[in-house]
Amino acid sequence: MQVPDIKEILTKYRTVAVVGLSPDAGKPSHEVAAYLKRAGYRIIPVNPAVAEVFGEKSYPTIAEIPEPVEIVDVFRRSEFVPEIVEQAIAKGAKVVWLQEGVVHEDAARRAREAGLEVVMDRCMLKEHVKWVKR
Repeated sequence: MQVPDIKEILTKYRTVAVVGLSPDAGKPSHEVAAYLKRAGYRIIPVNPAVAEVFGEKSYPTIAEIPEPVEIVDVFRRSEFVPEIVEQAIAKGAKVVWLQEGVVHEDAARRAREAGLEVVMDRCMLKEHVKWVKR
């Protein structure tokens, strides 16, 4: 399995679709996305249950986002990952980032075979603090 260069991913790409982004400030998805937004990333919420988060329109699926996406950051249960990976591939994303506790080896393999980098079972906020914000 190839190991992605996390520091390069975090410094090269700036547009992040956050799948499962909650408007609830107490949820990990909200905390991580808020941090990334403060760090200068463009955050695009993907959650069919909400209209907007952080004043940004929320989209029901990755496919419905009308602009390019570089990183797809996933805050959904592992069983939903294969569908999300297929959407990320179709959208032309560069990276699929599966947050802590989100693991799906088959979907990760599929993403890699399609040319995407995959970060699995890691928190984007913690990795940003570790590799970029020094």
